[in-house]
Amino acid sequence: MVAESVADMRANGEEVPVALAEKHYSGEFRVRVPPEVHRALAIQAAEQGVSLNRLASAKLAA
Repeated sequence: MVAESVADMRANGEEVPVALAEKHYSGEFRVRVPPEVHRALAIQAAEQGVSLNRLASAKLAA
């Protein structure tokens, strides 16, 4: 089915998107959170002696 879709896209002159697994990722993205959540995470990070970035990364990976 994928091969047929790709063939159809090419036949119609459409650009075939890069597969997500093959894309390059920088490792950076922004997330907006309410100020209360930001404050709570900053406090947790300080209590654990880690950066807010490290804490957020660990939580996202879990």
